[in-house]
Amino acid sequence: MSVLGLPAGPRLPRVVQTALFMRSRHRVAPRWRAKYGPVFTLRLALGRTVVVLTRPEDIRAVFAGAPTVFHAGEGNDILAPVMGENSLLILDEDAHLRSRKRLMPAFNGAALRGYSEMMGRLAADAAERLPVGRAFGIHGPMNRVTLEIILRVVFGMADGERLARLRPRIAKVTDVGPIQIFGWTYPRLQRVPPWRTMQDNLAAADALLYAEIAERRGQELADREDVLSRLLSADPDTPDAQLRDDMMTLLLAGHETTATALAWAFHELARHEDVQARARRAADDGDDEYLQAVAKEAMRLRPVIYSVARKLTEPTEVAGRLLPAGTIVTPSIGLVQADPDHHDTPADFRPERFIGASPESGTWIPFGGGVRRCIGAGFSLQEAAAVLREVLTRYTITPGGPREDARSRNITLVPERGARVILTRR
Repeated sequence: MSVLGLPAGPRLPRVVQTALFMRSRHRVAPRWRAKYGPVFTLRLALGRTVVVLTRPEDIRAVFAGAPTVFHAGEGNDILAPVMGENSLLILDEDAHLRSRKRLMPAFNGAALRGYSEMMGRLAADAAERLPVGRAFGIHGPMNRVTLEIILRVVFGMADGERLARLRPRIAKVTDVGPIQIFGWTYPRLQRVPPWRTMQDNLAAADALLYAEIAERRGQELADREDVLSRLLSADPDTPDAQLRDDMMTLLLAGHETTATALAWAFHELARHEDVQARARRAADDGDDEYLQAVAKEAMRLRPVIYSVARKLTEPTEVAGRLLPAGTIVTPSIGLVQADPDHHDTPADFRPERFIGASPESGTWIPFGGGVRRCIGAGFSLQEAAAVLREVLTRYTITPGGPREDARSRNITLVPERGARVILTRR
């Protein structure tokens, strides 16, 4: 029998809870769980009521729940001003399934094998340009290489003025903090700095994307394998606005998260000589399984996205409670992946967890789950292995400063000082 009503949670004013959640969720969420238990309620700005879930069984139930009841798109609506109303992340139900079906062929096994050579070449070029013999934040270079891979491999963009102008525009779109994100939901704020500057930059990026779409429509696409060309070949009548939202979603979701996971991976490898030695052997031997395990363990230990969201469309039993329609249920990636009940010595960096075994369902969820699982999961892991391989075959990695905590940037948690490391030529 379910309990009626919301579970307990902090009683701080909504504005305070919102500020803590946006800026320091990775610090305060473990305290709230310790105080209120494995299921607790947050009351955030704009009247949002959020129920945080940390037990695998509850997380599995949400991921397996009916898409008509658990709306992920509505849960992600704060991203709509940037991603677009047609974004895969914003759509729900049949519209989401149609969009997912359109995009999936570009991320299946055959497509990923086709991307491998260019991924490796771009990763090698980036590795050769890394500073040697001095401390630097590796997060920046990782952002640049993953963006380049997305632009080249996913969209097939060639060298030229448009590509050169788009790179810094996309970097500015992703380099925003919690206050700027909060302003996305208030149209009036977009008339004044810094939100007006953000809107102007987004408009400039959109113009470049629309220009790329228009140019591609006039080209012969039969022999092109990039995502944009695939989409146009499959359905030439796809509206430009839909293609823009597809491109922006893949650009933003497909490079920032992988770049941050790689930065955390190098941060940890620099501090674990035994793991780095094994990873270096794997890189020398072309053992992508272990290199992908390094990336997976970085994603577990240092989650880039701390939680995912589903908005209930009707009263629904979740975690033994009957929750009202409109409640946002939030499986906590950060809390479940740090739980010693599900991961032995969770504070340790041990990629071996992912060799020859898979974590229990609902305990390792950096890519979400169910029908909303990230379509680019395989792409991300293949890309991470390519970058790790090219760096590790060239360099030994040591810390470039003290161990770093995370800070909030847009919806991600990034190394507070850029994951500073020192590279030495092998």
